[in-house]
Amino acid sequence: MAKQTFTVGQVLTAAQMTSLQQTAMGGGSTTAKTASYVLVLADAGFGTVVQMNSASATTITVNTALFAAGDTVQIQNVGSGVCTVTAGTATVSTAGSLALSQYEGGQLYFNTTSAALFFDIVQSTGMTNPMTTTGDIIYSSSGSTPARLGIGTTGQVLNVASGLPAWTTAGSGAVVQVKSMNSSTATSTSSSTFQDSTLTLAITPTSASNKILVIATVNSILRGAIISGIGLQLVRTATSISVFEKNLLYSDSGGSTFVGASSHSFLDSPATTSATTYKVQFRSVNGTNSVTIQNDVANSSLVLMEVIP
Repeated sequence: MAKQTFTVGQVLTAAQMTSLQQTAMGGGSTTAKTASYVLVLADAGFGTVVQMNSASATTITVNTALFAAGDTVQIQNVGSGVCTVTAGTATVSTAGSLALSQYEGGQLYFNTTSAALFFDIVQSTGMTNPMTTTGDIIYSSSGSTPARLGIGTTGQVLNVASGLPAWTTAGSGAVVQVKSMNSSTATSTSSSTFQDSTLTLAITPTSASNKILVIATVNSILRGAIISGIGLQLVRTATSISVFEKNLLYSDSGGSTFVGASSHSFLDSPATTSATTYKVQFRSVNGTNSVTIQNDVANSSLVLMEVIP
């Protein structure tokens, strides 16, 4: 609703009071337009919304000498056609866009009788999505221009080439994946045959030519009072690949014996791309004395790293 001027002692009519309420409370009427339109004085104020509803491109023209400084005009576009706020004899400036797509809108603010600022409330136009395939990556190719980097292949790593991201084949020594686990379950045996511990972990190599670096740390190892020793080995599935303790803590005298930890690393060549299980096994050398690992719930670990040779 247009700005109204009152004089001292004037009695307001019901229509004028309604207009004031609409302006103060943001209510009022909507003037629906279906064709290009030139703003008039009655369009000013918070009580009225100029709403364009057309399937074709339209314009809303702003002319000078109609509106006072401080006047505002609310504009909406609900039609599928683009509505453009156009400077007629007045100037219109904006930091956004004067072209309103469907369901966009904004406010014209007149800072003088011949110049207006347009504050766009909603601008739905965003980045054009360049992605076409699951796993694609978006990056900036030039300034703020979005570009697509297609998904790489198994085993490739993300690198930088000529200042842009690129998938490349990992070089020798690169780590493709890491698996790890921990266990603090105290486990004992008196068997002279190797028994499974609680350290067991599976990995699926991405290439049959890759290696698996196995790192095992067995903590809090206890031997009972009878003369004996402890054996430790690494196993792939059911095949022993490395015996790393043959007779740990052996003594020819009685009495319990304790050691803090035994660690071992081994580079294995499983030659497969199927899931492969590695485990730590242990045994009592003489087959009668009880031996324990992870005594007092000490924490042991098993780490598997797939490495490109």
